[in-house]
Amino acid sequence: MSDRNRTLVLMRHAKSDYPDGVGDHERPLAPRGIREAELAGDWIREHLAAIDAVLCSTATRTRQTLQRTGIAAPARFSDRIYEATPGIVIEEINGVGDDVATLLVVGHEPVMSSLALGLADDDSVNSAVGEKISAKYPTSAIAVLRTAAPWDQLAPGGAALVDFHVPR
Repeated sequence: MSDRNRTLVLMRHAKSDYPDGVGDHERPLAPRGIREAELAGDWIREHLAAIDAVLCSTATRTRQTLQRTGIAAPARFSDRIYEATPGIVIEEINGVGDDVATLLVVGHEPVMSSLALGLADDDSVNSAVGEKISAKYPTSAIAVLRTAAPWDQLAPGGAALVDFHVPR
């Protein structure tokens, strides 16, 4: 697989609720988030190759987002993705097996936007897609990047930012 392009899908969790007495890590999805996560899953299935693997934060809202997308790929839940930096998420991506062609990462802001823009090559960052991400990366938003690099070699500037979608 090392000579083929890989697709990285970066999704921010869907809209969460703020129930009294519930800590940030345990916050669930709001009704709007449930709908938007389902729309995000529909968009991914319609526009991208099948997801081969998922990296997901352990937060309740990210796990519920993944569940509501209906994407049934093997998932690894990582505490490191919750309150992460872009570098930490890149380290998690670098650990993905070479047999994965399309990887979905479900995480949080401000990391998802920083990661998308940081991984994008200069041409991509200056594109309309990059400008949209720079303006706002709302809940349920999906950035799509492509790279020829094996996952263990993915580094800043090593991918093309090809799409950005906000399911509503």
